[in-house]
This record gives sequence, C-alpha cells and structure tokens, in this order.
Amino acid sequence: MLSVLAGELTVAEAARRAKVSEQSVGNWKRQFLEAGRAGLTAGKSGRSTREQQLEAEIADLTQALGEAHLAARVWKKSAEGRLGPSRTSR
Repeated sequence: MLSVLAGELTVAEAARRAKVSEQSVGNWKRQFLEAGRAGLTAGKSGRSTREQQLEAEIADLTQALGEAHLAARVWKKSAEGRLGPSRTSR
C-alpha cells in the first residue's frame, strides 16, 4: 500500500501482487488517507484521551509524593523534639 502512495507501484501492480482486485487496493488507499487525515486533525485539536489520563495520573502521583515528603519531614521533626538532635540531622 505504501508503495502505491509513494508512486513506486500502480494500483494495478499492487492488486496483482496482493492477488486482490484493483477496487480493493483503491478502497484501502482511500481508507488509509482518510484515517491519516483524521489522525492529523485530531492531533491539532488537542491531547488524546490516553494522554489526558496519563497527565492526570502524573499529577496525582506528584501530589502523593509531595504529601509523603511533607509527612516524613513532620515525623522527623517530631522525633527530633522527643529524642533531641541526632548526629545525622543538619
């Protein structure tokens, strides 16, 4: 199919090689071009649903990491207050 689009093969030659009708090759070419056009249009309009899901997951994980870091700092400060300064504290 790509050979037809690149002009390396005619539709008739591609049909003979694939042992299908010229109409089938023509239909495949049309479907391929339509899908490509739709994909490019979708790309211009914004992020895919999967990209949106991944970005939301990244935001959730970033927030969870921040909260865990804060909790660890609070725990460390409270432990230092009860036990006195440690040799490893800065």
